[in-house]
Amino acid sequence: MTRTARFAAAGSAMLFAANAAAQSIEDANAAYAEGRFVEAADMAEALGTSAGYALAAQSLAVHAHYEASEEEFSEVVERAIRMGEEAVAADPTNPEAHYQSAHAVGRYAQRVGAFTALREGLAGRIRDLLEATLAIEPDHFHAMLALGGWHADIAAEGFVARTMYGGSEEEAVRLFERALDLAPDSRVVLHAYGTRLQRLDKDRGTERAREMLERALSLPLGDAYDDYVYLDVLDGLDALNES
Repeated sequence: MTRTARFAAAGSAMLFAANAAAQSIEDANAAYAEGRFVEAADMAEALGTSAGYALAAQSLAVHAHYEASEEEFSEVVERAIRMGEEAVAADPTNPEAHYQSAHAVGRYAQRVGAFTALREGLAGRIRDLLEATLAIEPDHFHAMLALGGWHADIAAEGFVARTMYGGSEEEAVRLFERALDLAPDSRVVLHAYGTRLQRLDKDRGTERAREMLERALSLPLGDAYDDYVYLDVLDGLDALNES
């Protein structure tokens, strides 16, 4: 390499480093809110903090679930899982680190299916991360909601899954109701609870589910992720109407 080329390469590296250093968690959050999920992840990871890694895990998990192609999914979700692990390692007292780590593993588990997730021990890993979140921040309603979903879905898998992991419909309802008390106007809460109510409440489940999902549709739209949740709610209502 010539001296000129070396100077140019060094200058480019310095410029890249300066640009990376200029980013902030606010910049990364803004990119996430606008739906620039991979860019948000890159910016957040470059911060080298627990909060940054957690945001990177969140951004990549959302991108993997909603936007990545089949060919891209494994690479994106594996990076999301790594970022979640980095977030916990950087600050084990950060509840969001544990939650976003669970979120990333959960997105992978959703894609591979219940049988593979159970065989690979992912269910226990997700539960432990969510319980760690709540041990640090008892009113973390996203973690409470996710743990409610975990109990509901494990219970639905049948006797073997319930025996192995202790999933309970009663615990699912308790956690869902608490999350709903904490965040009654959350579209995520209304969707996650509403789409499971038919099997959790045999008497009024269908009626309450429709009420929750219709309420979820009436809420004002928020960030780019919320747009995807809105579409999930529409799918949930369609499934309810077809059942």
